[in-house]
Amino acid sequence: MSDTSIVWFRQDLRLADNPALVAAVSSSHRVLCVYIDSPQEEEPWPPGGAAKWWLGHSLAALAQSLESKGGRLDCFRGAAGATLAQLAKQTNASAVYWNRRYEPQAIARDTQIKKDLTAQGLTVESFNGSLLLEPPEVRNKQGKPFQVFTPFWRAFYEALQPIPLLTAPRKIPCPHEPGKSVKLSRLGYLPKIPWDAGLKEMWVPGEEGAWERIEQWIMLAPKYDGLRDQTDRDGTSRLSPYLHFGEISPRQIWHKILQKFRIQPGAPLPEGLKVYAKELVWREFAYHLLFHFPQTPLEPLRAQYAEFPWNSDRSLLRAWQRGLTGYPMVDAGMRRLWHTGWMHNRVRMIVASFLVKHLLLPWQDGARWFWDTLVDADLASNTLNWQWSAGCGADAAPYFRIFNPVSQGEKFDPYGDYVRKWVPELAKLDVPWIHKPWEAPPFALQAAKVELGGNYPLPVVDHVKARNRALEALKSLRE
Repeated sequence: MSDTSIVWFRQDLRLADNPALVAAVSSSHRVLCVYIDSPQEEEPWPPGGAAKWWLGHSLAALAQSLESKGGRLDCFRGAAGATLAQLAKQTNASAVYWNRRYEPQAIARDTQIKKDLTAQGLTVESFNGSLLLEPPEVRNKQGKPFQVFTPFWRAFYEALQPIPLLTAPRKIPCPHEPGKSVKLSRLGYLPKIPWDAGLKEMWVPGEEGAWERIEQWIMLAPKYDGLRDQTDRDGTSRLSPYLHFGEISPRQIWHKILQKFRIQPGAPLPEGLKVYAKELVWREFAYHLLFHFPQTPLEPLRAQYAEFPWNSDRSLLRAWQRGLTGYPMVDAGMRRLWHTGWMHNRVRMIVASFLVKHLLLPWQDGARWFWDTLVDADLASNTLNWQWSAGCGADAAPYFRIFNPVSQGEKFDPYGDYVRKWVPELAKLDVPWIHKPWEAPPFALQAAKVELGGNYPLPVVDHVKARNRALEALKSLRE
């Protein structure tokens, strides 16, 4: 057993089922747990504002968990490779461990760091701590990556083997504090001017918060297929930020579901659980695509869409970002995003379709906005979902499938509760008009104190005209 090892924490901010941490504790007398702030190495996708808020709180929770086991989280700023090399020298460490990441820039950076540290005589090992199966493990019959989800799901479920979960170490003895560490509060992740009240109301970042959430939601899992689209119900798991930051692993969620409902690994799943399992595997599909097609965060997977005749009206983009489009379901979703850092999955599809098809604005604009405002901003999932909405990615919704924001609202917010909560200007408007106030008779608007073009905007585009314009744009691309 060596004297000291280093564990480099990134998107694996938990103690349980953490293979890098377990490997370090089992092979060394002392473990230096580090987090390195190096946003320049994350370019062009350093964490956005909401993600940094989550990261700051999650690191604080991790630090407390480590201290409860006798350990310590040391934070640093600078180039990750140079920092790890210097720390190894200072502490006389013989090994460095981390859990793998799969973003293109992270792969390139980590590969070089592993090469450099190995050349210095250090043992360097990386592990899968984020996925059920890693991207190279799932291939089609031709040995190529999948681009359609249904066959990916079948192959994935067939290949998935039960792996025992790793328990959290009982003790994590740490070496003397290395020099030049930075206080977590000095990393600047938490806002100096408080804008985060809505995030605090909704979220408890950290490993403990992840388990609190799964216990709150787990009994609804069998009904997931019927609840997940209803915006006025708490039917979605809301585990996505915890998964992104690694406060819970997908293997832990998978095991929890199988254990809770006494399902044998590999056995057929009841419909509600199967639908949720597919959501977990959709996330895996996103990483599969990002790994094999690393250009897709900025470029469409379907190359012909690079020539799509997008609109350039930035005033329309600002109206969408601020929740002032005049379409209540769209505006409610965008305002909730700004307030809580999160948006219901069905509403994400509605607002994304509206941006790229009603407003004819580039999907990259939407992806950038989500990246900065979502607490669960994840490059793989963000890319897949926006390209799906724009019709230019893998297994994408056809571009000619254009969501009607009115009928979507009437179907998935039938009593208008979602709109009333997030668009309070319309709170007193009756159900027949809550999703289409421009059709309300004057007496209904007056009674609800709604002034179209005043305290609530008129629609920025007409649905029928916008739909026809989008179809013409698609036709021109094909021609």
